[in-house]
Amino acid sequence: MATNDETRAGGGALLEQLSAPLRRFLTTEAGSAGLLLAAAVLALAWANSPWSHLYESLWRLKASVSFGDATLSMDLEHWVNDGLMAVFFFVVGLEVRHEFSVGELTEPRRAAVPMAAAIGGVLVPAAIYLAFNPSAPAAQGWGVVIGTDTAFMLGALALVGPRFSTQLRIFLLVFTVIDDIVAVGVIGLVYSGELHPPALIAMAVMCGTIWLLSRLGVWRAAPYVLAGLGLWLAAYESGLHGSIAGMLGGLLVASHEPARDAVERAAGYFRAFRQSPHVEVGFHARQGVQRAVSINERLQLALHPWAGYVVVPLFALANAGVDLRGGVLGEALASPLTWGVVCALVLGKLAGVGGTALAASRLGLGRLPQGVGKGHVLSGAALSGIGFTVSLLIAGLAFDDQVMRDEVVVGILIAAAAATALGWLLFQISARFLGEGDADLPRFLDRPVDPGVDHVRGPLDAPLTLVEYGDFECPFCAKATGAARELREHFGPELRYVFRHLPLADVHPHAELAARAAVSAGFQDRFWEMHDLLFAHQDELEFEDLTGYAAELGLDVERFLRDLDEERTAGRVRADIASAEASGARGTPTFFIGDRRHTGPFDARTLARALEESRADVSG
Repeated sequence: MATNDETRAGGGALLEQLSAPLRRFLTTEAGSAGLLLAAAVLALAWANSPWSHLYESLWRLKASVSFGDATLSMDLEHWVNDGLMAVFFFVVGLEVRHEFSVGELTEPRRAAVPMAAAIGGVLVPAAIYLAFNPSAPAAQGWGVVIGTDTAFMLGALALVGPRFSTQLRIFLLVFTVIDDIVAVGVIGLVYSGELHPPALIAMAVMCGTIWLLSRLGVWRAAPYVLAGLGLWLAAYESGLHGSIAGMLGGLLVASHEPARDAVERAAGYFRAFRQSPHVEVGFHARQGVQRAVSINERLQLALHPWAGYVVVPLFALANAGVDLRGGVLGEALASPLTWGVVCALVLGKLAGVGGTALAASRLGLGRLPQGVGKGHVLSGAALSGIGFTVSLLIAGLAFDDQVMRDEVVVGILIAAAAATALGWLLFQISARFLGEGDADLPRFLDRPVDPGVDHVRGPLDAPLTLVEYGDFECPFCAKATGAARELREHFGPELRYVFRHLPLADVHPHAELAARAAVSAGFQDRFWEMHDLLFAHQDELEFEDLTGYAAELGLDVERFLRDLDEERTAGRVRADIASAEASGARGTPTFFIGDRRHTGPFDARTLARALEESRADVSG
């Protein structure tokens, strides 16, 4: 299981590190885009085939669930739109809560630009749509153009965007997270039916239950699933759309970083299982891992593939099937409904998202992620005109008239194709005329390893090099140091290990002082001894502790204390921080295999494989 296994910078200069949950989210969303497209094409082909009556009959088929005298009955289309889509929005809510708790939206300045982009991406397209359709009943479809389909957008970005676009994908993902909140709010406020107070009270009780479960630290998934199901049933009975229940439920499930003591307990259980591989010990080891990881992340891990690979493609299959025969396509192409949707999504999103994001950045409300230029923002804004999933959902809620709904669906499909083409064109222009190729963090070590400056363990001329940017107060760096020890034992004289300082002072208050202590010990040729002591005593890094470690190592303590306050010592640490920034390191630990930044897990086995691959590349 992938975990959020690094310490991230807080509110300082080192921002926007790609976390493991975010990597999973991006991978699943982009991967599901192919299935989503295939389902949409299949729906269109089926609805325009000689077997179109079977398509209609399938989604009108009734399905019921009974429990005693209580029966819940809907046709298959509504089970997908009202039921399964609640699972989709539950996963979205989980991701939103994670991003606001420990992710990209923890700092207001980091959220300012994408938040402004999301607001512009709602207001400008809605205004354009209403300019085409100012009167009822067509005007009620303005909500169709406010959403962005994350899966389709990321899939299109992978197809037409730069080869390396991680930073742009993060920016677009944060924007769509906020966009989804707005879209679900619009569904609840504008497109829900008549409300029933008793069911609303039941919803409040279920919301309170989920909040209480999180507050009490309940770590098992079953209580949350049962409370979420109760919330959905209450929302259905209240007259609200199921997406409201999904989003609310996800937002109420707390997310937090793995606690160090919980990680240590889990490691202890696994050591016990290795020594005594019995089923009871293994059961406790599995429970220990589950307790160490927040329920929010575990639910995301379990449900996100189902939402991306099953729910959303089924939704596309149920909603994208428009019968274009009998003059329907011609009527749609002549309809202000269709062109209002197309212009609002393609041009409105470009102006609303891109223009607002650039204006917010220019006004100093926030800043764009490192590696993301103005052309990247405009190109990504064009891709956000792919509304698809949310647009189709709101189209079904906004229009009872089948002709009007078909015209809107045609507009959504045309907009998806046009937005992709416009995004490709803008990416090409940005690369050719603005020099904006990759939209990623730096991937190569900015300052080459210099044995005269760097702290090096192993032969200076070893063919393999492993560089770590670390923080003495970071618990994961201590674990990584153990991995580095295993690697040195495995590769022997073929590996040199380099440690550079990246103290995250905003989350680890003692880290900078500890880094200076290691540098000061290095002036007396005892850097590595101090390095090992500091990691062995991560909870004891006060000034008095450091003085004691210097005495324990037999250093000249007076010289050590003088060096600790010297500008050259602080300058040495600052130089490492600057090289980390220039090399794309945003959290600790960050590893470089030779001169290339390593991404993904950093256990000994994975790093050994990466080192072997680098050796094969050099020899090849």
